[in-house]
Amino acid sequence: MRNWTVGATALVAALALAPATLAAQNCFVRSGNPADRPSPLDSATVSIGGEEVKVCYGAPSARGRELVGGDPHPFGRPWRLGANEATAIHLPFAGSVAGVEVSAGSYSLYAVPGADEWEIFVNGNAERWGIPVNATVMEANVGSGTVPASDNEHVERMTMTFENASDTGATLVLRWESYRVDIPVMRR
Repeated sequence: MRNWTVGATALVAALALAPATLAAQNCFVRSGNPADRPSPLDSATVSIGGEEVKVCYGAPSARGRELVGGDPHPFGRPWRLGANEATAIHLPFAGSVAGVEVSAGSYSLYAVPGADEWEIFVNGNAERWGIPVNATVMEANVGSGTVPASDNEHVERMTMTFENASDTGATLVLRWESYRVDIPVMRR
């Protein structure tokens, strides 16, 4: 077994060695060494009503490209909302994501971006590769909700953070390129 440096690289290496089916608080890693990927695995957590919600995603970098609204992610077409494995959210309680009612559990998220609003899809299959978003993937959709997209200063590497946390909910904030997308996550 390799020796890994302490920090994010150690976390990513440990996840790569974990079994394919992970507990809800862990990020799913399909295979290979995530440390070798150009888009690193990242996550964000928040406490809502004393219980931890976690989102796991691959964090792509723009590297001078216009990706959202351009090639390869034109407006009006499904996008995996990150890189590598599907972006997943783990909820320990019944609630809603982007207005979509869900039971406690793990779900993947993808989006159909637009210039001023994004449609966020909640999918029942959390442990899958992010692409393609095709008919087979869409069969597991739980629902979708539309959220505003606003201007943001340029962000080179995509980030997801939780803001405005309370006992009843929080906002999952995606920032990438010149976009800020606020996705409400609520507890029922």
